[in-house]
Amino acid sequence: MRSRSNALYAIAIFVLACCGAGDFPGSVCRASEVRILVSVADQRMVLWQDGAEISRFPISTSRFGLGDRWGSYATPLGSLEVAAKIGQSVREGTVFKERRPTGEVLPPNAPGRDPIVTRILWLRGLEAQNHNSYARFIYIHGTPEEKLLGKPVSWGCIRMASKDVVKVFEAIDVGARVEILNKPLKVLIKEHAASDRLAQVFRD
Repeated sequence: MRSRSNALYAIAIFVLACCGAGDFPGSVCRASEVRILVSVADQRMVLWQDGAEISRFPISTSRFGLGDRWGSYATPLGSLEVAAKIGQSVREGTVFKERRPTGEVLPPNAPGRDPIVTRILWLRGLEAQNHNSYARFIYIHGTPEEKLLGKPVSWGCIRMASKDVVKVFEAIDVGARVEILNKPLKVLIKEHAASDRLAQVFRD
């Protein structure tokens, strides 16, 4: 009973934050905006809009675990937002160094190579537990090591296949919400479906 009450309380807090009630960080959620949900437990990402899943992708989070400490190479948890979109219109597989395209293009699973490729979504933390994320250069980005997706093998960022990160890049705007949680994807979906229903009640 207590666990159910705690879950309902968490959903209510999320809705209030999204609707802009109280002193919560971040931008106001709109009914039609696309959000990103990341399940560390399942190494999966979902694009979420209007109370429903619209796409699902395999991803990779950090091999060094979860957190936001300097020098940890860990993936942060909690509510974040997309602070910048980098790489519009470059070819899939384009290599980036310091967020600039080098001109080199790699195919998926190029042997011995592990740079950032294709697109970069630079994340900014909205909570105390992830406030270092922007300065730590935590991104959602393409990887040539697509064969390793579905396993936690990154150096802190969230890795995606090139074709998938292009789809996410095109679907979301700067300021889009990103939720990274160490929960099974089915739990995240259930919680967000409930929160969206509650948010609709607030809007009505």
